[in-house]
Amino acid sequence: MIDIINSRQAVPWGEIRLIASARSAGKKITVRGEQRVVVELTPAAFDGVDIALFDVPDEISAQWAPIAVARRAIVVDNSGAFRMDPEVPLVVPEVNAAAAGHRPKGIISNPNCTTLSMMTALGALHREFGLTELVVASYQAASGAGRHGVERLHAELAAVAGKNVGVRSGDVAEALAAAGLPAHSPFPAPLACNVVPWAGSLKEDGWSSEELKVRNESRKILGIPDLKVSATCVRVPVVTAHSLAVHAVFAQPVSVEQAREVFAAAPTIVLADDPIAGVWPTPAAVVGSDPTYVGRLRQALDFANTLDFFVCGDNLRKGAALNTYEIAEAAVGWS
Repeated sequence: MIDIINSRQAVPWGEIRLIASARSAGKKITVRGEQRVVVELTPAAFDGVDIALFDVPDEISAQWAPIAVARRAIVVDNSGAFRMDPEVPLVVPEVNAAAAGHRPKGIISNPNCTTLSMMTALGALHREFGLTELVVASYQAASGAGRHGVERLHAELAAVAGKNVGVRSGDVAEALAAAGLPAHSPFPAPLACNVVPWAGSLKEDGWSSEELKVRNESRKILGIPDLKVSATCVRVPVVTAHSLAVHAVFAQPVSVEQAREVFAAAPTIVLADDPIAGVWPTPAAVVGSDPTYVGRLRQALDFANTLDFFVCGDNLRKGAALNTYEIAEAAVGWS
């Protein structure tokens, strides 16, 4: 978030105030060329704040966002605490910026990073052709599970490096045990040299919380309450940048050429789609960048009015911090 604040100069913020727990209070961080002292999270910390960007656990947002609003701040919340609250808009500025103008609770919510990774592309297509059905498989980076997810992946990769693992199904687990890694992990199975068809917590009928977020948040952002959605969320041994394989069905006929034109007209979408030359989006190629990258664009065989494509985006930037900041940039005009 601070890197984004430092790199985007469009809004002349009068003051940027860093607020954190008592443990972090007093630390000094350079923001826009000035050293700023972190202040402790208290009600008074929000006095005089116009826009408060929350990047904290759900329970902290649930407690403190209303306090910030009571102190006259507009809250842009990156947690899951308010995403499905009907009185809180769930916003991707390229898709539904106008929704943020109606915020009865003074809060604007930022979507889940998996949903966000594909939403700019889907929103652009929906405006032209009317999305009706969506089937997606996500390939989610370890950083989606937080710092501990990244640390665990690095530890697992170090444990299996040079061990010639993968000949037998138990080789990876044996290598991790030999390295002394704790059995407890952010992931339900080894991630190094593996993919895990699970992300989130268990919900009814075998669905994961991440899969239901994709369904429910897509409906809310796009304004399609009856959108048919099926998602399978998979964790992959990538540090940062989520990917999704998307099968989208539309109310109107759509061609690959038309879709290319739509993507070309979208300033935050990069079309990387030349299979003959081996050009397509990959997490390693897009990490650290802001756009949504789209490739493998095809007319779905045997299905009418459909497109298949592959999309990649940095889950820590557009999937989280950048979208939050872009909401704040737009909110300057609403306050």
